Amino acid sequence: MSETTNSPAAGSAGGAPSEVAAPHRYTAVLAADIEARWQDFWEAEGTYEAPNPRGDLAGDAGLAARPKKFIMDMFPYPSGAGLHVGHPLGFIATDVYARYHRMTGHNVLHTLGFDAFGLPAEQYAVQTGTHPRVSTEANIVNMRRQLRRLGLGHDQRRSIETIDPAYYKWTQWIFLQIFNSWYDPEADKARPIDTLVAQFEAGTRPTPDGRSWAELSGTERADVLGQYRLAYASEAPVNWCPGLGTVLANEEVTAEGRSERGNYPVFKAKLRQWNMRITAYADRLLRDLDALDWPEAIKLQQRNWIGRSEGARVDFPVGDSDKITVFTTRQDTLFGATYMVLAPEHPLIAGADNGTGSIVPDAWPEGTHEVWTGGHATPAEAVAAYRKQAAAKSDVERQAEAKDKTGVFTGVFATNPVSGEQVPVFIADYVLMGYGTGAIMAVPAHDSRDFAFARAFELPLRCVVEPTDGRGTDAATWDDAFASYDAKLVNSAGESLSLDGLGVPEAKAEITEWLAANGIGEGTVNYRLRDWLFSRQRYWGEPFPIVYDEDGVAHPLPESMLPLELPEVEDYSPRTFDPDDADTQPETPLSRNEDWVNVELDLGDGRGVQRYRRETNTMPNWAGSCWYELRYLDPNNDDALVDPAVEQYWMGPAEGQPHGGVDLYVGGAEHAVLHLLYARFWSKVLHDLGHVSSVEPFHKLYNQGMIQAYVYRDTRGIAVPAAEVEEHDGGVFYYEGGKVSRLLGKMGKSLKNAVTPDEICVEYGADTLRLYEMAMGPLDVSRPWDTRAVVGQYRLLQRLWRNVVDEATGAVTVVDAEPDEATLRALHKAIDGVTQDMANLRFNTAIAKITELNNHLTKVGGPVSRTVAEQLVRLVAPLAPHIAEELWRKLGHTDSVVHVDFPVADPAYVVDETVTCVVQIKGKVKARLEVAPAISDADLEAVALAEPAVVAALGGAGIRKVIVRAPKLVNIVPA
Repeated sequence: MSETTNSPAAGSAGGAPSEVAAPHRYTAVLAADIEARWQDFWEAEGTYEAPNPRGDLAGDAGLAARPKKFIMDMFPYPSGAGLHVGHPLGFIATDVYARYHRMTGHNVLHTLGFDAFGLPAEQYAVQTGTHPRVSTEANIVNMRRQLRRLGLGHDQRRSIETIDPAYYKWTQWIFLQIFNSWYDPEADKARPIDTLVAQFEAGTRPTPDGRSWAELSGTERADVLGQYRLAYASEAPVNWCPGLGTVLANEEVTAEGRSERGNYPVFKAKLRQWNMRITAYADRLLRDLDALDWPEAIKLQQRNWIGRSEGARVDFPVGDSDKITVFTTRQDTLFGATYMVLAPEHPLIAGADNGTGSIVPDAWPEGTHEVWTGGHATPAEAVAAYRKQAAAKSDVERQAEAKDKTGVFTGVFATNPVSGEQVPVFIADYVLMGYGTGAIMAVPAHDSRDFAFARAFELPLRCVVEPTDGRGTDAATWDDAFASYDAKLVNSAGESLSLDGLGVPEAKAEITEWLAANGIGEGTVNYRLRDWLFSRQRYWGEPFPIVYDEDGVAHPLPESMLPLELPEVEDYSPRTFDPDDADTQPETPLSRNEDWVNVELDLGDGRGVQRYRRETNTMPNWAGSCWYELRYLDPNNDDALVDPAVEQYWMGPAEGQPHGGVDLYVGGAEHAVLHLLYARFWSKVLHDLGHVSSVEPFHKLYNQGMIQAYVYRDTRGIAVPAAEVEEHDGGVFYYEGGKVSRLLGKMGKSLKNAVTPDEICVEYGADTLRLYEMAMGPLDVSRPWDTRAVVGQYRLLQRLWRNVVDEATGAVTVVDAEPDEATLRALHKAIDGVTQDMANLRFNTAIAKITELNNHLTKVGGPVSRTVAEQLVRLVAPLAPHIAEELWRKLGHTDSVVHVDFPVADPAYVVDETVTCVVQIKGKVKARLEVAPAISDADLEAVALAEPAVVAALGGAGIRKVIVRAPKLVNIVPA
């Protein structure tokens, strides 16, 4: 763009001289020159390098001795589309915060890496034949260029990429630590698996079948240890997506039962997969949330996801030898259980579709209600048909409140252990195998879903809890909300037990004790949290450092064989199937490279060279982001995950941070459960095993809002280019002559409303973009992008420039004279306010205060005092670092403004000398007094009553009451 155009960036704003008359004016062209020069300078000088206390990144000992501050952004994924202006919001915010803390005497670690494994690169490779590494590395180069242009002060020595074998060597190493660990409930922490083996060998821990450890074969020992390992492979129900050819975690499936990526149907299937035993840490994951400085909404989401509930396990006998075990939080209502429901995947009926179910009979019992059978001739047919129907639904769909409850009778009855009654056993999709035991005792009088099911299948209700508010026991008038009422038990007496008349808490305690005494149950705690499915049938991910011997036993690779690098394959895609074909099995890309899969290795275990088969699944994309904060600390260490002294320095527990962790972690709230929960789990395992001092990875979490943009759609609902839409007639929008609708939403390439940071940098400069994104509103609130409003921050920088530099000559115009008192007050009030705002991430109000000070200087006119100019430049430096660095140099300094001290307010100038006090009589203002800010109520009352205008207004009348709110208000009520 030419400098002589009439664009906001190049034209004369606010009546300023034109470019011809002002060759040294701050323009987009000048900004680009300044920004490029200083970015080169910072990189060459290592301005943002943070020294470690020791090791290859040790540096300035004085800087390392300062208080530390570790500031992080959530890992970006290097998309081929590059950045739009919404992406850098958090990056700019952490950069401002980091710069502020450098200027307040901290050693600041701020860097950024790339979470580069995952599905997008692999899908692109499938479509184009380009190796995922080639496309991903090209995307990283482009993103680094875009981020550098923003002037982000990252320590580039510490930048990492999860696809670098030198990085994922340690991801694999951590996996091995988890695989070789078990959770010891007595120690309440993870311990090496060897300590468990020692217990089995010594006989202090019995084997499942009572044989000695020495009597077990190698395969049997492996199976026993697999029941304890924190990383284990097992046959388990999974979310199988034929359209993607891979299994998905529950969190990767939408509420509609489809894949988040690709929107394909997802089905339940049973496959052998790797899992992480995160459930062992459920209580600690809950407990340690209390000491974290996180948004309460995020803590609540984690608590709900973990879903801790206290209750009891109860066994319901079935026939002569079987039993159905349930978990219930309302064991006091056991007398009210009139039927049972199993999840369709429950093992007691899982074989019913091929006639091998363990409890499903061949024929319906005599007198079976017609509505229970689903119209099928036999129980096996009914169960098989219903299981197929349920498999097509996601867990979210199954838990949703549906108008019509569905299910089918299994053909068997169970015995209610307290009443002795025979209760029918159904299967229904509203019961999930993943929660509790996959079976429930249904108490339809006191649970809304059970009530709806009972009504649909004409099942009996028995009220056993009576609220004391007089509503009685009519189930039609109330539902499961009764649990919160002051209530007592009724209709709950049997031959050996009576709960009648007891309150709910007392009844719970009584029944729990009775169950344990009779060997049919016990008090227990249950969790909604499930073990983490850790396998993906993809190519572009970390290979598992696991091999299998000829007996199928898993063996870890020795550390000397790490990293196990991804091999080359001809076809990057897993085998995909008809999206609706649930009867399919995964086939992974790695399994096609037989030379890589089948190997002869000496694992150093004394067995010599053996034939093995490699694991052909890869780790999920979450693996690399579970621990990256640790690698930032010590990225070049080939001998350890991280030097313990370095980890202790940056992340160790400290006053106010009892669990340690990163000082500030900024990212989107969409990662509340997945990434954050997984990272917390890995951090705790590593802490338990003595590898790190921090118990938690992130002490303070801050969720930035979203930059939104208007989406314009034509009459077909198709998005049209936002930049080409015209507005006419006050809010009516047209594209190519046709009327279009407008709705505020996300910004993105597919919505044709993306604005790139490159565009704004060309038009205004990076400092203007930084200021605008920080000034748009509170950081944690979403806000709409408006390119037309960017010019406001551009003009702020132009006025700042003019207050220091003569636009005609380029000479510095500041003078060494002392500023007047009004300017000193404006300066120090700004310093005081900006300091507080910076420390609390209130960058929009900090910019407002800087603008107010800058406007004051412009309004006063004349040369600006050097003292004021230098402090103003330091105030703006964290927000607009390029122009601040340039002005700092022009003011005669040879050091970088990055490491100079942030201004400190003089308290004498922050407090006003006088405050205006309003004096009212009968609510009407009669006088205004100039008083000291610290004046007492008594002194202010005396001054107000002595004021001649007040005396005259009272006219000798008596005073009934005087209300004083020092120093700003006196309200007089005459008699």
